[in-house]
Amino acid sequence: MANRYQDTKIKKDSTGTRAYKPTIYPKISIENSDIIIKSIEGDRLEILAEKYYGDTSLWWIIAAANNLGKGVMALTPGEEIRIPGDTQSIYNGLKEEEYV
Repeated sequence: MANRYQDTKIKKDSTGTRAYKPTIYPKISIENSDIIIKSIEGDRLEILAEKYYGDTSLWWIIAAANNLGKGVMALTPGEEIRIPGDTQSIYNGLKEEEYV
């Protein structure tokens, strides 16, 4: 799977400074293919992404599906976490979103 920033547009301000436009994440609907787990001591988003997707860079899908805030990587033991099953359609939704 490709990097989630590969299709992010670049903008320039009046001084010519370049910056990435914000990435708008798609709404991740609950699907039958989703897995619900209870986190254990030491669980982190990138560890779960590696375990379920074989790719640590897909941690953001788990974060977005569970409405986890910016900077959250470590999970509280016993927390119910949804692992979306259809990562390809989520990634495709990311590419189709309008950039602000």
